[in-house]
Amino acid sequence: MTSEQPRTAHLHRVVIVGAGFGGLQATHRLKGAPVRITLVDRRNHHLFQPLLYQVATASLATSEIAWPIRYLLRDRPEVTTLFATVSGVDAAAKRVLLDDGDTLPYDTLLLATGARHAYFGHDEWEPFAPGLKTLEDATTLRRRILVAFERAERETDPERRAALLTFVIVGAGPTGVELAGTIAELARDTLQPDFRNIDTKDARVVLIEAGPRVLAGFPDDLSSYAQRSLESLGVEVVLGQAVTECSADGVVYGEKKLAAKTLIWAAGVRASSAAEWLRAPADRAFRLQVEPDLTVPGHPDIFAIGDTVTVNGPDGKPVPGIAPAAKQQGVYVANVINARLRGETPGPFRYRHAGSLAQIGKHKAVIDFGRFKLRGTLAWWIWGIAHIYFLIGLRNRLSVAISWLWIHARDQRAARLITQGSSKVVR
Repeated sequence: MTSEQPRTAHLHRVVIVGAGFGGLQATHRLKGAPVRITLVDRRNHHLFQPLLYQVATASLATSEIAWPIRYLLRDRPEVTTLFATVSGVDAAAKRVLLDDGDTLPYDTLLLATGARHAYFGHDEWEPFAPGLKTLEDATTLRRRILVAFERAERETDPERRAALLTFVIVGAGPTGVELAGTIAELARDTLQPDFRNIDTKDARVVLIEAGPRVLAGFPDDLSSYAQRSLESLGVEVVLGQAVTECSADGVVYGEKKLAAKTLIWAAGVRASSAAEWLRAPADRAFRLQVEPDLTVPGHPDIFAIGDTVTVNGPDGKPVPGIAPAAKQQGVYVANVINARLRGETPGPFRYRHAGSLAQIGKHKAVIDFGRFKLRGTLAWWIWGIAHIYFLIGLRNRLSVAISWLWIHARDQRAARLITQGSSKVVR
């Protein structure tokens, strides 16, 4: 036992599972509290997920949007970071179970375990239409996109070449819209001078949405603007058509078959296994249904936040699964823990919506601040400034700003590297 352990052994033990926006925010806000914190994550980095699509489309490098967790918490001696995978929770014994057989005792547990993409009962589609939630997902998509152009360059059969140059995105939420617009610009502007046997402007980018409009969470006028902007970039927007099949040959939607070698899934999410661990109530996306103070029903010592949960805001609508919401929940839980240690009982969580943002393409974005809405170039500048502001560290802010300026001044994307077995991704 070290000299530090006897001094801290009596402190309240907080275990936080997940170093995303919510988990990391709670860790930061517990600084100075009489607690010992164990932060567990199955990856060793914190990811700025809103810009993940820019890694997938060769605009940014992985190191520009991800940072080692240990580095971020190097000055916090009361925080122990563990690189491990959680397999369950023994709530009766107040222990977190790890997949290697180890356990972590806790006095208070915070589950911030996030979500993955969901295929609505068709998990067999995932190998053909990967989603975008992790750095591994982003590099896989970047590889598939770039390899498709490389294969098309030496393909002589017109039909196979057309399939290689067809990119399908399923789901027209913010991620799908941002991917569609950026891939269209990649083909139309960035890659066009680099190839000799193909004209990359011939590439088809098809955005398929089962609902009646793109960006369903935005007001109608911003949704319409986003659709017109996508179409001006050459994106084919298909609405009101559900995808019924994904395969190595393409997709089927509305009884139509479209040959395509690059499919991207952006149509839905499924929460982690937290609800199963606790046998707690959950919605159809497996998100925990928590109490107003973000505790799990029947477990006042267990909190859950972020994409792991569903909870209503002041307007009665579910709090959106976005980074600002997870950060607000992380701050709230840290404040509740501090209040409880002082013998106080805080009020319920109240979400404050700061606005919704989505980029469509160069100098095109939409922003919904409620009564105040923006579109076009000014919205794009605000979108960029907001994302740079929330990046961690001056170096990363400067690096991303320079990368974006280079892209928009010269139409060049510096992260166009094909790595990790690229010869097998397009058949």
